[in-house]
Amino acid sequence: MSMEVTQLLINAQSIDGTVRKHAEESLKQFQEQNLAGFLLSLAGELANDEKPVDSRKLAGLVLKNALDAKEQHRKYELVQRWLALDMSTKSQIRAFLLKTLSSPVPDVRSTASQVIAKVAGIELPQKQWPELIVSLLSNIHQLPAHVKQATLETLGYLCEEVSPDVVEQEHVNKILTAVVQGMNAAEGNNDVRLAATRALYMALGFAQANFNNDMERDYIMRVVCEATLSPEVKIRQAAFECLVSIASTYYEKLAHYIQDIFNITAKAVREDDESVALQAIEFWSSICDEEIDILEEYGGEFAGDSDVPCFYFTKQALPGLVPLLLETLLKQEEDQDLDEGAWNIAMAGGTCLGLVAKAVGDDIVPHVMPFIEEKISKPDWREREAATYAFGSILEGPSADRLMAIVNAALTFMLNALTNDPSNHVKDTTAWTLGRIFEFLHGSTIETPIITQANCQQIITVLIQTMKDAPNVAEKACGALYFLAQGYEDIGPNSPLTPYFQEIIQSLLSVAHREDATESRLRTAAYEALNEVVRCSTDETSTMVLQLVPVIMLELHNTLEGEKLSMDEREKQNELQGLLCGCLQVIIQKLGSEPTKYMFMQSADQMMGLFLRVFGCRSATAHEEAMLAIGALAYAAGPDFAKYMPEFYKYLEMGLQNFEEYQVCAVTVGVVGDICRALEDKVLPYCDGIMTQLLKDLSSNQLHRSVKPPIFSCFGDIALAIGEDFEKYLRYSMPMLQSAAELSAHSSGADDEMTEYTNSLRNGILEAYSGIFQGFKNSPKTQLLIPFAPHILQFLDSIYMEKDMDEVVMKTAIGVLGDLADTLGSHVGGLIQQSVSSKEFLNECLSSDDHTIKEAAEWAKHAITRAISV
Repeated sequence: MSMEVTQLLINAQSIDGTVRKHAEESLKQFQEQNLAGFLLSLAGELANDEKPVDSRKLAGLVLKNALDAKEQHRKYELVQRWLALDMSTKSQIRAFLLKTLSSPVPDVRSTASQVIAKVAGIELPQKQWPELIVSLLSNIHQLPAHVKQATLETLGYLCEEVSPDVVEQEHVNKILTAVVQGMNAAEGNNDVRLAATRALYMALGFAQANFNNDMERDYIMRVVCEATLSPEVKIRQAAFECLVSIASTYYEKLAHYIQDIFNITAKAVREDDESVALQAIEFWSSICDEEIDILEEYGGEFAGDSDVPCFYFTKQALPGLVPLLLETLLKQEEDQDLDEGAWNIAMAGGTCLGLVAKAVGDDIVPHVMPFIEEKISKPDWREREAATYAFGSILEGPSADRLMAIVNAALTFMLNALTNDPSNHVKDTTAWTLGRIFEFLHGSTIETPIITQANCQQIITVLIQTMKDAPNVAEKACGALYFLAQGYEDIGPNSPLTPYFQEIIQSLLSVAHREDATESRLRTAAYEALNEVVRCSTDETSTMVLQLVPVIMLELHNTLEGEKLSMDEREKQNELQGLLCGCLQVIIQKLGSEPTKYMFMQSADQMMGLFLRVFGCRSATAHEEAMLAIGALAYAAGPDFAKYMPEFYKYLEMGLQNFEEYQVCAVTVGVVGDICRALEDKVLPYCDGIMTQLLKDLSSNQLHRSVKPPIFSCFGDIALAIGEDFEKYLRYSMPMLQSAAELSAHSSGADDEMTEYTNSLRNGILEAYSGIFQGFKNSPKTQLLIPFAPHILQFLDSIYMEKDMDEVVMKTAIGVLGDLADTLGSHVGGLIQQSVSSKEFLNECLSSDDHTIKEAAEWAKHAITRAISV
């Protein structure tokens, strides 16, 4: 077979489509008929130095893809398949892989490294292949350079694949020793040093115990800092990447080294290659991120023995760091504003400056103002742009009081620059900076307004004028208008924007229709600004918003009439459909209540027809936006929405079945809730279909986990809508809720992301219980719920004992306790009295600072008192 596999792998890379397809199918067939033989022949191909390089690389890639996949459920299947292989096959494959590490071909060695790590990721947690690490490390320093390089690369990938608790500390120490020795300046071979430095980057998560030991930490830090001075640029870059990772992983261990690191990073930013300089700036961005998080978490006030003290590295570094970052702002690239993915030293420096401002607040202002004042009027565009960028970067962090006078003085200057500066760069950054001023220093929370009767008209005139500029500048002007409108959200009946409303809307529609509107995200920015202007408008302008309805509907209609379009045109068309549906959603929310509801609802049939046609186009984004708009329409139409259900139901079902585009599925679940609230018991005829689909969704391991919490709360919406008719679904939904509740009760020791998910799952489960109790209240069938009460109380007790619920869950949980007592009354009085929740948890909620939790708890207390006293 080996000869044949070689040929198949070569043919699978053929430029001739038929040859390629035939080879791919043959490989697939081989894999399905004889998995062990298939994997073994791939490993043999990879290890055989007499075979062509191309067939060996592909063999390794196919082998890797047979062990791992992005989708969780697929990955699980592949892992199980591998574990089920017989021992002798696995041993032969492992031997081939280890042999490949000494191949003279670099690409082949690198592929083998990745495959070994994938196998280790599956086997080490199962206590299989225990000798792997030992065999990789044995005599590593006697090996020829290329084998040493491949072994270090393998160790790096292994650390990336395996979680630290799977590897014994003794092995961790040996891995780190080998890696750090490989990084040492004494190592003559640069490929080995580079592989070692990259391996350390991956292994840092394993080094907790070593970083707690002063001597070991000193040694690691010394070697990393020395590697930043290597003559080889890739090694310097990799060493700075290690420092960036150390900044976030071991922040609290850095005090001793920070002065040296400052000197090294400053030298790199000023003198080194851009790839190295970018990482040196990233180090300080990481430090800022850490300090911002610490200060947010502790509210800036530390007890003497605080767990994670803030070392204020950023504050101490200000006198040297800020001038360093300001210098980088002058190194712009000519066309950076036109390239969406651009990233260079000037942009990195500005981003870091913004983080410094957030970390140190008012202290940054005196360090930056002299630079701005000196450069803002210089003849060279680079200096004017750098000054403007510096100003825009420090607007978030310092207090409004500290910035107000400066911003007021600068506003007229900036509006003038936006109109008259000859440089596209300067205008682009000026419009962005204005947007930042409106975002952070304008709104109901700011005492002295920046936008006054005196300057409002000039600001709007300049922004509308700027929307006719080049796409990149116009896009920033739309962004500024967005934040300008948002600042007036809570203004009350009289908005300063009202006199300009018509003109603003007209201008934004014109921008959206520009020939070049697809460049620089301009069209998207125009519709986002339009939506915000509508959302924050007042009743005075509602007739103008009504006039917008036929305009946007016609636009949406036109996108559905498209003839045969190319892929690129179709993509732009779908994006436009999504934007227009989003715009209609905002309009529905604005006009769907009195006094405009009657006039507005006259367009509802036509609008619903358009949304249903959008579902006919294959685009997840447009589907999602159309679904959200229908949810808003259901909310506005109330019981009248029933007339759309026969036509709409099949699309609702399609959305609930859409596992691949799980965001569409999640949004559809939300819309089921909107429809239940709108139709109440009129939703009953559709409930069998909906519940069947929701239960299928919950049982599927293909659906993204984030959709599961909203499905549970949807059970609550349905029960609330149909009341005691939910009876027939109890025997399916209650066991599902029960097993999910048991899973979510204990999440101790999980990371932040898992804790957040667990809390959202708990909240969904509790919302389901709440809806079910409220739906059955005062019904003769209430006693059907009594058997579930012990489990629900136990669930409430266990999440209280875990002590990791967030405030949202706390409020829902205390609400469920009240609902349980309120609906089941004296039947559960005794049970409630025995629970921890009715005492400690209730008392904790009664003394909460959050008034919504306190109110829910007071209501629950009354309900419990009534249940017990009967």
